[in-house]
Amino acid sequence: MAKWTQTVTAKVLGIGVLALLMTIPLMQVSGLVGERQQLRETAIAQIAQGWGGQQVLGGPVLTVPTLSRVAVAEIQPPQVRVGSESMLADELKMDVALAVQTRSYGIYTAPVFVSTVKMHGQFRAQDLAQFRRASNAQWQGSKAELRLPIGDLRGLQEVSELRINGKPARFDSSADRLGPWPNVVVPIDLDTLADQPIDVEITLKLAGTESLQLLPLARSTDVTMRAPWRDPSFIGAALPLEHQLDATGFSAHWHMLDLNRSYGQHWVDGGNGVTEALQASTFGVQLYQPVDVYQRNVRAGKYGLLFIAMTFVAFFLFEILKRLRVHPVQYLLVGAALATFYVVLLALSEQIGFGPAYALAAIAVAVIVGGYATAVLHARRAGLLLGGVLGLIYAMLYGLIAAEQYALLIGALVLLVMVALMMYLTRRIDWYAYVPASTEPPAAIMDKS
Repeated sequence: MAKWTQTVTAKVLGIGVLALLMTIPLMQVSGLVGERQQLRETAIAQIAQGWGGQQVLGGPVLTVPTLSRVAVAEIQPPQVRVGSESMLADELKMDVALAVQTRSYGIYTAPVFVSTVKMHGQFRAQDLAQFRRASNAQWQGSKAELRLPIGDLRGLQEVSELRINGKPARFDSSADRLGPWPNVVVPIDLDTLADQPIDVEITLKLAGTESLQLLPLARSTDVTMRAPWRDPSFIGAALPLEHQLDATGFSAHWHMLDLNRSYGQHWVDGGNGVTEALQASTFGVQLYQPVDVYQRNVRAGKYGLLFIAMTFVAFFLFEILKRLRVHPVQYLLVGAALATFYVVLLALSEQIGFGPAYALAAIAVAVIVGGYATAVLHARRAGLLLGGVLGLIYAMLYGLIAAEQYALLIGALVLLVMVALMMYLTRRIDWYAYVPASTEPPAAIMDKS
């Protein structure tokens, strides 16, 4: 009898090894998902190439060239160093209206937008005077510029209005940058203004792909944004103070103070930490696509080994309870069918969406495995039951994928219930006395005769 007990033990270990071997195709499927996701990102980059990428937009920044004398040595005359200093507006108001559409590149799609932006910025006279007094360098006020940072200049479609103190002006291109972002600039003569306030009005159209973020480049930044998109994801350093969602889209309102950011109202260009602080202060919206098939495919693959193991256990329980024999090759074929589910799911979800693809792939695999179990176990009822169990397993997996935040809790409870169920079904089995029906020892056969 010990020999037969060892046979059962060896088979249990063999099934465990087969289940672990199935991680190899699951890893291959995971790599395939990553590859397809990379192809999607490449397609989005192609869309952005001709339309405009993820956009960042700031308010006007006043930049003044400076000259400062630097002593090199006592015997040499001081050298003149050329630099610049930047100053932010006291108040910035922005009204942003997004017109959104979806563009395709092959089988991949991405939301693109054209934003109509109206902004009003104001530099106070007392701030300009204080800025001049606080500088340790010689101002070149006649060469000052107002710079407007834009994340991707390819998306700048039109500047319909630019007025400085009520007078029309025009942007020029520039090789200078504000932090990591390029600028368009307009010259302004501070010497002529003689510390008068500067009032800037800008209306422009800016195209982009997937997201629009803004920079709080003023002592007080007030932003209103609206778009016909029902799934916005608010991102960045600040969430909107208020927002509304309905069937037609969303609207949101932000209000940022200089106290909410980690840089001041003016700085010397090239100063340490300014670029990082500017990047960390962006806020805005991402046009979220709720049906992201790749995220869901990745989430489904994380539970692949668990559900393959559960299916193997179900086969083994039928083998034990019905006193049948299932060859390891047959377990391997069932595992191959279960692994194929993830490939079929990925291929179909790119074409028809995740929900319908999941249903078709699950039904196909459940029918194949159920039919195969009917032939292997020589019992139609057992095949139908196993097919039904597999369908239930896939239904639970879909619930885990959809649960997102509660996936871990639900998965832990499902695992606990499955272990308890297996313990309950095998509670009366004497594993030391168990002998498969087709492998009874000769002595046992002689006793029966």
